[in-house]
This record gives sequence, C-alpha cells and structure tokens, in this order.
Amino acid sequence: MTLKEARSALMTLQEKIAAYGHAMSVIYYDGSTTAPKGTAANRGRSLGVLSEEVYKLQTGPKTVKLLEFLDAHKARLSQEEKRMVFLMLKEIRYLQKLPMDEYIAYEKLLVEADDVWHRAKDTSDFALFEPYLEQIFDTLRRFAKYQDPEKDPYDYWLNEFEEGLNKEKCDAFFGALKERLVPLIAKIGKAEQVSDACIKGDFPEDKQEELAHFLMKLIGLDLDHVGLSTTEHPFTTSLGSHLDERITTHYYREDVSFSMFSVVHEGGHALYDTGSRDEFAFTVLDGGVSMGIHESQSRFYENILGRSRAFAYVIQPELRKLFPKNFAKASVEDIYKAVNRVQPSLIRTEADEVTYSLHVMIRYELEKRIFAGELKVHDLPAEWNRLYKEYLGIDVPDDKHGVLQDSHWSGGLVGYFPSYAFGSAYGAQFLKKMKETVDVDRCVAEGNFAPINAWLRENIWQHGSLYTPAELLDRVLGEAFDPMVYVEYLEAKVKDIYGV
Repeated sequence: MTLKEARSALMTLQEKIAAYGHAMSVIYYDGSTTAPKGTAANRGRSLGVLSEEVYKLQTGPKTVKLLEFLDAHKARLSQEEKRMVFLMLKEIRYLQKLPMDEYIAYEKLLVEADDVWHRAKDTSDFALFEPYLEQIFDTLRRFAKYQDPEKDPYDYWLNEFEEGLNKEKCDAFFGALKERLVPLIAKIGKAEQVSDACIKGDFPEDKQEELAHFLMKLIGLDLDHVGLSTTEHPFTTSLGSHLDERITTHYYREDVSFSMFSVVHEGGHALYDTGSRDEFAFTVLDGGVSMGIHESQSRFYENILGRSRAFAYVIQPELRKLFPKNFAKASVEDIYKAVNRVQPSLIRTEADEVTYSLHVMIRYELEKRIFAGELKVHDLPAEWNRLYKEYLGIDVPDDKHGVLQDSHWSGGLVGYFPSYAFGSAYGAQFLKKMKETVDVDRCVAEGNFAPINAWLRENIWQHGSLYTPAELLDRVLGEAFDPMVYVEYLEAKVKDIYGV
C-alpha cells in the first residue's frame, strides 16, 4: 500500500463510520422525540446489529493495519491527518479492550434504560429505573478497568468527557466555587428580592414555538441545517455530520423561560458543531473536541449572552408581540431581573447562574461516591434529597423533581456533569478575551450576533476536534484557565442586580 492509497482509504473509512453513526443517531433521536412508547426493544435490536457492524469495522485487521501504517508514516501526514489517525487509534484501542458481546449488550441496555427512565420519571418511580442504573454503573466500572486497570474508574470517565480532568482537579475547582458562591448566595437571600412575575403565567405552546424559531434565527442558526423538536429533556445531536444538527426543547405553559433558555442553550451547542470546517464533515474531526468546551458554548449563549441586559432589550418586542398579557407592561429591566433572579431551586436546567454549579456539584459527589463504593444506587434518592437540603436549603418532593430529573445517567453519561460547571467558567474567560476586540453588549442589543459568531468560529468552532481542550484553551486565551474569572463575573452581575 502506498501512502497516497492509505490516505484515500482513511477518508473512505471515516465516511463509512460516519454513515453508521448517522443511522444510529437517527434511531436515538427518533426514540427520544416521536417514537411510540412501546418501540424501545425494536430500536435496541437495530442498534445492537449496527453496533456490532461498527465494532467489526473499527477493530478489524484491515482497519488496524491501515491506521498503524499511517501512524508509522505520520511525519509525512498533515496536522489534520495525524489527529485523525490518533483519535481513530484511540477509539480502536478502547474497543479492542472490550469484549464484543459486552459492548453490544451495553448499547442495547442504554436504549432500554432511556425508555424506562422516561416511564420512571413520568410516574416518579425510581425503583423502576434502579436495576438499569445499577447495570450502567457496573458496566462503566468494568469498562474502565478493561481500559486501564491501574487508574481510578471515575477518573477514567472524567477524562473521557474532558481530557485531563480528574477528581483532584474537580475537587479543587468545586471547592473554590463553593468558598465564594455559598456566602454570595447567603447575601442575596438577605437582600430585597427581584420579581420574576413576567415570565410566569399561561404561555400557549404554539406561541412558544414561534419564539423558539425567532431565537434560533436571532443567534445565527442556519435553519436549513438545524432542526427543532420536543422531548422530555432537551439535548442536541449531530446526524452524520455538522451539516445536519438537531436540537430539542420542552414547553411548559406556566413558565416561558424554560424553553426560551433551552433553545438558546442547545443553540449554542449547534452553533459550535455547525461551525466546524466543511472539510471535516464525515471525519472524526467534525464537531466539538470535549464536553467542557461544548458546554462553554451552550452556557455562553444561554447565560452570558441570553441573560444579559442587552438580550432583554432585543427580545422585549418579540415577547410583547407573542405574549402581550404578560409583557405589555414589562420593561427591559423587568425582563432582565426576572431571568436573573437568584433563588435555590429543584431543577438543574432551571437554575440561575449563581446556584447552578451547586446542582452540578451534588451530581459529581454522588457519582464519585458510587464509583468508590461508598454509596449504593439504591440509596441515591435519599442522599440526593439530603444534599439538596444541605447545599440549597430545599426539600425534594418526589423523585421526578429529584434524582430522576436528568437524562444523563440513562444514556451512560457518567462523568459528564462537571463539564457544565467547567464550561460555564471557560465561557466567562472567553467573554473577557472577546471583549478586547468585540463590543459584545452593543452587538447583542442590536440583534447582530454576526461579530460574536465570527470571533467564536475563528477561534473555536472551525477547529472541531483538531486540538486537545488544553491546546484550544491556550490558543484562545493565551493564558492559564482561571475559574476566578467566572466567580468575579457572577459577583459583578449580582452586585448589578441585588446591590450586594
């Protein structure tokens, strides 16, 4: 095989893997949105077959020989090709260490677990979901040991979602946030509270859907390549490549802010994915490099931009048009304060910026203790409720509003949650850097997101997975990551709204 032939074979291989991924993503997306409730077993069977084919394709001797040949000649490869080979060999080494029957069984388990989680949440019945969650944690613990017997299993999975992350770094990060945020929350509790009356009421779903499409266009999403649907727990997924992106939301008639910020949050994910270079389509470089960087984009749009005073100014006319009863008399300042009210709450996705990281910290601590054998899955509801009382001072009424509220565990995304908090902190530092060359507030107030999107595309989006998270942060920031930039951003915002 010549190097020219191997390069061509590399691209053909990635296109074939992407096609399988496309099919599997469509099945997953269908199951989470419009599929009838009784069809999970059927989807699980199809995903099992497809997973087996992908496993054989990625670990087969022909693929291994090709990638090892290219790796041996990496001095003659482009930067992009080297990264492709590295990422694909990493995936192969991962799969090679997993027994194929266990890998396929796990893929089927996740389909069933997702279906059961929906039913368990609907009925607030953790016992229904418990055996599936036990299997997921057991499998992930076993898979981590297959990969690196000497490494702590939870450290392994933290690193998979955010390269370089481990419990030591998480403990230091959350400890620093807790030290500054807990006293800040206490001060807010003693201050005069702001009203969120304008975002509460009766908001018809069809009007909320109109608002959703308005917001998608406002932040710069290409609706020819980004679709919107509804689901129990909002998410974003790529179908095959960044050329076909799907976001979802959930409409609550009594609170317009949930869907509004879900759309902007998931829109941030979609902007990142669709901003990849077109030549990365159908390759392993397509899309975001890590969940921390991904969440930096979604949280940037949801909170830093979406909960800014400038954003309240630009959306006020649309809110008045769609919901005149609620917003006819609501000023920009009313809207700004309403969407930034700081109040401990039950639901992570509805949490304000200040208390949000405490929600993430609770999930991190529970996952860490389960992996360490200090907590059993059976005891999760009681411990969840205890920590919500301790950290946020609120009582959890049932499992639906407690331990069953997130979809992540049913999808095997254990180790993912810290990415939300790290992403929020990355985003604050990106804002600081962006403001050196972009008048962010003016752009948002004018409804002109083009300069903001152009900066992010140039510095982050276009690179896809070409760089590691650490390399990307270094390129963008030119300085070390500093979580205190995020804390100072929050403190300044709280002082602006509450005067404390």
